Amino acid sequence: MKELDELILPENVRYAQTHEWARLQGNNVRVGISDYAQNRLGDITFVELPRIGDLFRKGEPCGVLESTKAVAELFMPVSGEIATVNTDLDESPGLINSDPYEAGWIMEIKPDGRDDPGSLLTGGDYRLVLEGLE
Repeated sequence: MKELDELILPENVRYAQTHEWARLQGNNVRVGISDYAQNRLGDITFVELPRIGDLFRKGEPCGVLESTKAVAELFMPVSGEIATVNTDLDESPGLINSDPYEAGWIMEIKPDGRDDPGSLLTGGDYRLVLEGLE
């Protein structure tokens, strides 16, 4: 398991306290799980993706990640509609482990304007949250 100082926490994404990351992608918000989360879950073996067009509010569960260690819910970092999902994860869920911020992204949300993605945690603030968990 990685130590905190070994984690990759890019500053160009924002983080939810539930360990999802969010990054603006055009008019959408691309979402995945943090390096910390994938590291703690272990080898991801299955991803239950939300359906395109489904509507969720910030904080609601919207998917499931199964790993060799645990089953974990995925939560919405902002309210909105599921615009697209990463279907590569159907065949290769381990992309989340090997590249959580690029190839291992999970979904894109069309935000409904209720929540500002910029109000999520910066990388530095998220690191402080993680330090409190250790």
